[in-house]
Amino acid sequence: MTLVLFCSQTFTPREVEPDFAEEYAAAKEESFASALIDHTKITRGDLADAVRGVPAALGIGVYRGWMLRAADYHAFYVALAERGVSLINDPDAYRFCHHLPECYPALAGETPRTTWLPVRGEVDFERVFEQLRPFGSGPIIVKDFVKSQKHYWHEACFVPHADDRAAVEGVVRRFVELQGDDLNGGLVFREHVPLRIVGRHPRSAMPLAAELRTFWFDGELLLAHPYWGELAQPPTMPSIDWMREIVRRVPSRFFTMDVALREDGRWTVIELGDGQVAGLPAPELARDFYRQLRKAMP
Repeated sequence: MTLVLFCSQTFTPREVEPDFAEEYAAAKEESFASALIDHTKITRGDLADAVRGVPAALGIGVYRGWMLRAADYHAFYVALAERGVSLINDPDAYRFCHHLPECYPALAGETPRTTWLPVRGEVDFERVFEQLRPFGSGPIIVKDFVKSQKHYWHEACFVPHADDRAAVEGVVRRFVELQGDDLNGGLVFREHVPLRIVGRHPRSAMPLAAELRTFWFDGELLLAHPYWGELAQPPTMPSIDWMREIVRRVPSRFFTMDVALREDGRWTVIELGDGQVAGLPAPELARDFYRQLRKAMP
């Protein structure tokens, strides 16, 4: 049996979180068994109550819900295993795709140059500047091990010159401020590779690249769709052979790989993500997504 697990509403735990309502309905249409879990209780460490609504049964679980820190996912995995449900990705596989420093060696050469610095407490800027030496005076972006503040592009994400100490410090401080308690792992610094820009975000004016989100299951392409939907349509598609060569290096059954078209016409990997916490680029994809998932998990 395959059980799809969705987030419940906080104050009405027997109802699915509205953001996942279309997926919940689509999963049922494809005859997947489903159950609701309490994301907030997982993050608070109340695992027994968080998974109380999950039936005790031997089977595979596929979580489709809000992102979890690696430690919380591990606890969630154990709590479900005690009920006979084995999540499709074990904690090591989740961490591999969730934390960029974990998967970077598998992507090296196919993704922008990257350095990182674990952070606990105050940021040590001397150590930051040591990590920036490989970039010289080139442009970089700042993020944590999982997320960026890309909608605050100029104030908390993009630095035009990596050797501009004042600019680096300003962007890093603002990024850390915006992340707050959600800062994940530490700081990541990435070479800013010129991408084919095909639009601007209507809210933040962030430049939108020709980017695809691709879902993979057991090494096969499950779904591919423009990352920004109708806002930014890629003019071409990447080679499936190129993607499969990279996918073979990823020790996960179910994950996403976001790829983007560079200005020079080459494709590059932006990041990996665990397939259970990666959003669909458009809600109308839910039916096709679960139809393809059912074919992959008969």
